[in-house]
Amino acid sequence: MDFLDLLAMGSANGLLGYGGKQPLLSFGVISDVQYADIPDGRSFYGVPRYYRHSILVLQRAVQKWNNLQKLKFTVNFGDIVDGFCPKDQSLSSVEKVVREFEIFNGPVYHMIGNHCLYNLPRDKLLPILKIPTLDGRAYYDFSPVPEFRFVVLDGYDISAIGWPQEHPNSILALKFLREKNPNSEKNSPENLIGLERRFLMFNGAVGKEQLEWLDSVLQDATKTKQKVVVCCHLPLDPGASSKEALLWNYDEVMDVVHRYNCVKVCLAGHDHKGGHSIDSHGVHHRVLEAALECPPGTDAFGHVDVFHDRLLLFGTDQMESTEMIFTP
Repeated sequence: MDFLDLLAMGSANGLLGYGGKQPLLSFGVISDVQYADIPDGRSFYGVPRYYRHSILVLQRAVQKWNNLQKLKFTVNFGDIVDGFCPKDQSLSSVEKVVREFEIFNGPVYHMIGNHCLYNLPRDKLLPILKIPTLDGRAYYDFSPVPEFRFVVLDGYDISAIGWPQEHPNSILALKFLREKNPNSEKNSPENLIGLERRFLMFNGAVGKEQLEWLDSVLQDATKTKQKVVVCCHLPLDPGASSKEALLWNYDEVMDVVHRYNCVKVCLAGHDHKGGHSIDSHGVHHRVLEAALECPPGTDAFGHVDVFHDRLLLFGTDQMESTEMIFTP
């Protein structure tokens, strides 16, 4: 029985496991809710955005996840509230969306995106999202079952947004942008060629300390024979994403990942249309479709069944179902 048969027979409703096997665990996924209590609008590229509807997508997601009664946790891939949210409503809007997540019967793991940081600085945002933090960092890992570890990266570690202006990470980011992007508007990719188009202010980088931390986590996972799923708001592979949405130093992050064989899948948000690729080392990259861009009455969320040799993403409506097979 292949993945399409499973979908047709109702595994998306949690009725079946793959090949009759029960998954090691299952978890929910959603990305780029970008809620705001403002009229619908459009992206820079003219794609419709449904700011008030997106919280309804989240509500239906939580209801579905709870009805499945098998999900161990849920992961939100960032951008909880939109940058166009009126600033006097930023705090209340973030809290409103977090309350919807908290209706889920289990832990919710958040990561920060650029739109989160347009609304609130890190020191205000991280406690609301219950992100474990040291000195404002927002990267961490957890192991829900002995066989798997989840690594959540902070793609805005080096960033021109979210840190105080005088913070070394902010200064470093602005210097980097001046060197890489000659445009006065640093969110414009004009005249940037190919992969250089990622050097935009709404993206960011993983810093040196975080890279060293990632290396130590993957080293430990290798020793303990754990498979790893990497989660980051920003995509880590050009094959799965538009060039304008990539992490500034995705190549450095993947150099660390490729030193080891433990990372099997990288999951991301940010690039709203979604995507899937398998890189040169056999690592799957799945960028999740945005809840924000669902026309009223449609959805973009899903849940993932985890097996020793594959992840099965069962998507709803706009989120495409994906089978990610890897070498055990």
